[in-house]
Amino acid sequence: MSAAPPSSTPPAPAPPASRGLIVFAVMAATIMQVIDITIVNVALPKMQGALSATTDQITWVLTSYLVASAILMPLTGFITDRLGQKRYLLLSIGGFVASSALCGMATSLTEMVLFRLLQGVFGASLSPLSQSILVQTFPPEKRGRAMAIWGIGVTAGPILGPTLGGWLTQVLSWRWDFYVNLPVGLLAFFLAAIAVPETPRRNRRMDWFGLAFLALAIAALQVLLDRGNTDDWFASNTIRILAFLSFAGLLCFLVHGLGRKGKESIFDLSLFRDRNFASACLLIAVMGLGMYGTLVLQPELLESLLNYPVLTTGLVMAPRGFASMLGMFLVGRLINRVDARLLVFIGLVLSSIGSFAMAEYNLDINMFWVIWPILLQGVGLGMIFVPLATIAYSTLPVRQSAEAAGMFNLLRTIGSSIGISIVTTLFTEESQVNWNVLGGRMNPSNPAFQHYLAAVGLPKLNLLGAQLMGGLLGQQSAMIAFVDCFVFIGWSFIFMIPLLLIVKTPKRYGTASVAAALSD
Repeated sequence: MSAAPPSSTPPAPAPPASRGLIVFAVMAATIMQVIDITIVNVALPKMQGALSATTDQITWVLTSYLVASAILMPLTGFITDRLGQKRYLLLSIGGFVASSALCGMATSLTEMVLFRLLQGVFGASLSPLSQSILVQTFPPEKRGRAMAIWGIGVTAGPILGPTLGGWLTQVLSWRWDFYVNLPVGLLAFFLAAIAVPETPRRNRRMDWFGLAFLALAIAALQVLLDRGNTDDWFASNTIRILAFLSFAGLLCFLVHGLGRKGKESIFDLSLFRDRNFASACLLIAVMGLGMYGTLVLQPELLESLLNYPVLTTGLVMAPRGFASMLGMFLVGRLINRVDARLLVFIGLVLSSIGSFAMAEYNLDINMFWVIWPILLQGVGLGMIFVPLATIAYSTLPVRQSAEAAGMFNLLRTIGSSIGISIVTTLFTEESQVNWNVLGGRMNPSNPAFQHYLAAVGLPKLNLLGAQLMGGLLGQQSAMIAFVDCFVFIGWSFIFMIPLLLIVKTPKRYGTASVAAALSD
């Protein structure tokens, strides 16, 4: 696929005096957007009642946002060229704040889904735009610091989202999960208006057929991943149709793009010829399984099996975000002494150990033993994220940073969706298998079964005993399924290690320069 023509000379890095305001503006917008991905999760039961929705219908509050965001994200570079990065950033922040207010005022499921679509449209480019602006704001030798700042927001935001959402839902209302964006967004808008520099505009033509094919591929894939486990995957005709549409859309997009022969495309696939960018995108996509899979499983475990209140669940999970920040700080202190690939390796090992430690959870575990594996995994994730984000842009021209950021974040989003789907499907399947295996051992001819009934004061199995054993069977089946999923996540980090072999230390902005940036 041919590249778009080079844009005008990229803006020079911002002077040190103005960097602080730029960083604060774009990171406030980014954190607002990434927190919104998970802040709503804990409020879904409350929203379901208020909006008169079924359990199946309320999930569209999440799906609609993800679909809209995924479609618009790869267009970040195109729209930035057409509007300029400052105009596009202000439009995105303003639209996101307005749609957040509308979500808070929604009175029906239809309204909520529509407003969440708008949120996804305007929020799609906030994360890649902030990444691109930070790359341009800092000189090459200090880009490691820029990626560390960006990494803190992107990794800590989704982790802290359930904590903030649980507190707002319990103390105020689920509507405040959306209203909280207003003060943060308005502050980000004001700071961006006065501090973020504009870039030259370029009159790129829209490839409408390419956009249609790409939108079809991404939208069908996102809905497939979100609905697959509920609809029993390929046993459902709907899932089969979605899989066909996604594959057909991607195939048509590639054929159409490769046949344009010098004409502009909606984004430049030649970016993936850069070995560092391609390898970093692959690693960040695979990492979504471990990071977001755990985020989905743990609240369910804490609330459904350990009976933690929503607010307590959020507080217990919060240390992961602070641990990730600690991991990024450690990267800044160590990267000038060791190869960046070694730091990623250490992060993968720590993340896997934390995941395997979660496999020791049981129904009698105390809060300390719940938290310390979370901390260990959080430190590991922090040590992985910053080197990958730095490597991804280290050998790309600055003028391509917006386009590259859109693709990098799109693959991170799709990787997370695939990871969540894999983990939830595994949990469902393992719960059913464990139910059958354990249930088969509950029969009057089993001495252990008879001994347990006697111990709880039931000399023979009656209606009360059947209810008791049914509840215990469900708990134990789910607990074993959680353990199996944590083991799977631990191995996913281990299997990422060989992928480091395709990453090379950048020659233009080597380890020493990144180290200096991070350790300042």
